[in-house]
Amino acid sequence: MLAVLDVNGRLTPGVTINFSNGDHLKTDSTGRALFVAPLNPGLIYGSIEGRPGRVSTVILTPAEASAAAMQISSAPRVASLADRFEILGKGFCGDADANHVTIADHGALVLASSPAALTVLPPMELEPGPVKVSVACAKRDAPEFSVTFVDLELRADSSPLKRGEHRPLTVSVRGTAEKISLEARNLAPDIAELEGGNPVRRLSSGGDGENAAQFEVVGRKNGTFLISIRLVPSMGRPRLP
Repeated sequence: MLAVLDVNGRLTPGVTINFSNGDHLKTDSTGRALFVAPLNPGLIYGSIEGRPGRVSTVILTPAEASAAAMQISSAPRVASLADRFEILGKGFCGDADANHVTIADHGALVLASSPAALTVLPPMELEPGPVKVSVACAKRDAPEFSVTFVDLELRADSSPLKRGEHRPLTVSVRGTAEKISLEARNLAPDIAELEGGNPVRRLSSGGDGENAAQFEVVGRKNGTFLISIRLVPSMGRPRLP
């Protein structure tokens, strides 16, 4: 099951997806669509009809994807409260709603799934910090593991930018004292230039004080700039609680 999200991370219904093997499908009222993977293993590409760009995924053989018991091989060390994250392994359900992911005793929404991967949106009730995560599906489950969830807050003067103006952006991190990698993406490049390129990655300061990262934009012409900040995923073996 795949999901289509808009620029704000919201599920988007009625979107047509074209695959490189010639298949087509449209997302349902939930913004998701269930499809059967091609028989031939290897790379397959998907793109939104009428939009540039495409994403790839790997089609595995049944032997590679199947497992008698659920296994989790990789999970994020740190995840954002406001963004999706992935769990990799074997033994998951292809139907996203058949998978049950619980985070700190709250049910999470499984956006997309396959027998080898889940894409999960954290529950809104979640607070920053380390919590326990459990996964179950079709009477199978895996040992609980721990993920640290962080809250990212962008602080900046939101008034219209002037041509040639340099404006600092500060991203504060709550939930961990560790240094984490953040990525800034300029969504209005005609209005502003993001110092260092597009996108730009920075490490937060870490430590017991304010954990923050700094970015800067420069005005190209008068107008309102738009910057997206997200956590750069850091995957590894699941950590025991």
